[in-house]
Amino acid sequence: MGETRRQFLRATGASAVGLTGAVGVTAGQNDGVSLLLNWKPNGLHVPYYAAQARGYYEEQGVTLTGIESGQGSDFSAKQVGLGNVAFAVTSADQLLNVNTRGLSPRSVGVVMQRSPVVVFTTREAFGGAFTSVDQLAGKTVGTGPGMVRILTRLLLERRGVLPEVELVDSGFDTVQQLLAGQIDAAGGVFGDAVTASQRGNEVFSMPVADTIPSYGHVLAVNPGFAEQNPGTVRGFLRATARGSAWATDDPAEAVDALVEANPALSETADVERAKWAEMATEYVLSQAVRERGWGWSNADPWETMYRALGDADLLGGQLDPGSVWTNDYLDLDDEYVGEYAASVSPPGTVTTTTASGTTTWGGETTTASGTTTGGGN
Repeated sequence: MGETRRQFLRATGASAVGLTGAVGVTAGQNDGVSLLLNWKPNGLHVPYYAAQARGYYEEQGVTLTGIESGQGSDFSAKQVGLGNVAFAVTSADQLLNVNTRGLSPRSVGVVMQRSPVVVFTTREAFGGAFTSVDQLAGKTVGTGPGMVRILTRLLLERRGVLPEVELVDSGFDTVQQLLAGQIDAAGGVFGDAVTASQRGNEVFSMPVADTIPSYGHVLAVNPGFAEQNPGTVRGFLRATARGSAWATDDPAEAVDALVEANPALSETADVERAKWAEMATEYVLSQAVRERGWGWSNADPWETMYRALGDADLLGGQLDPGSVWTNDYLDLDDEYVGEYAASVSPPGTVTTTTASGTTTWGGETTTASGTTTGGGN
C-alpha cells in the first residue's frame, strides 16, 4: 500500500515549516491564494494569465496573489497535496501517483481534455512523411523521462511495433537531438513539435491520445482548503474558464498578457501563440466539454492512466482512481463553464503564423509554408 503521510514527508524532505504552511493555506484565503504552475510559464498557461489580466479572478471574489513558476507536475502535485498552495496545475498521472503515497490532492477541473503527449519527427530526420505509427519499426525514437516515455512506450506496444523500435532516453534535449539527426523520431508534448516547426522544418505529429484516452493538465486543490472554501474554488474555476474562452477568441491579446507578465517570453512570443492556438482547439475542447461543460472529468481516462502507471510499477500502492477527481466544484449554470463550447469560436483548423516551417498533426497535411496547421477537434 502507499506510504503514510509521515513517511512521505520524510522521503521528500518536507519540514515542520512545510506543515505550518499547509495549515495556513488550508485554513482559508484571508491573505489571498496563489496558483503554482507545473512548469515555467509558456503558451500552455495562457488561460490563467488572461483571466488575471482581465480581472476575472477579482470579479469572482478570488484574491490571486501570484502565478508561480513550477518545477514539474510531480512537484506541483506534492505541494498542493501538502497544502503549501491552494491551487496547482499538474498532470493526471502525477495526481494519481501522489495519491498512492500518503497525500490527497484532488482534481477539480480538467484543463487539457486529452494528453499533450505526441510522437513527432521532421521530414528530414525521418527521410520522408510520417503518417503511421507502424513506420517507426526499425527506427530510433528518443523521449524524455516520466509520463512522456510511459505513454510513448504504451503507444508503440498497442500498435505492435515496440519490439522493432529502439527506444532511447533523450533527456530534456529531445527537440535538439531530433533536429541534429541523432534520433529518427521523438516522444514529447505537442509544444515540442511546435518548437521544432519554428526552425524551418516540416514536422509530422501523432497524438498518443488518439490511441490511449488520457487527460493532460488538470487543476488540483488541497482537499482541506476546498472543503473550507468551496466558494473560492468555484470562483477560481469560473474565472479560469472565462479566461480560456476569451483567450480562444482573442489569442493575440491573450498571449500579450502572458508575455507582459513574463517579459522573458517576448523572444518566443510566436511559439507561445502557436502552442496556445493548438491547445485551445485540440485539447481544451472535447465531446465531454460540449455535452457537460468546461473542465469536466469522465472516469475512463483516469482509469486508463491508473492502469498504465500500475503496469509500469510507478505507483506507491492501490487506490480507486475515482477518488482523485470531482466535478462538484464546476458551476454548470455559469455561461463559461456549462456553455463553454458554445461561447467560443475556434477555427475549424488551427492556423498560426510562424517564422518558417510547417507542421502536420495526426497525419494530416499542411498546405502553406510559414504556417502550422492541425485538424479541427
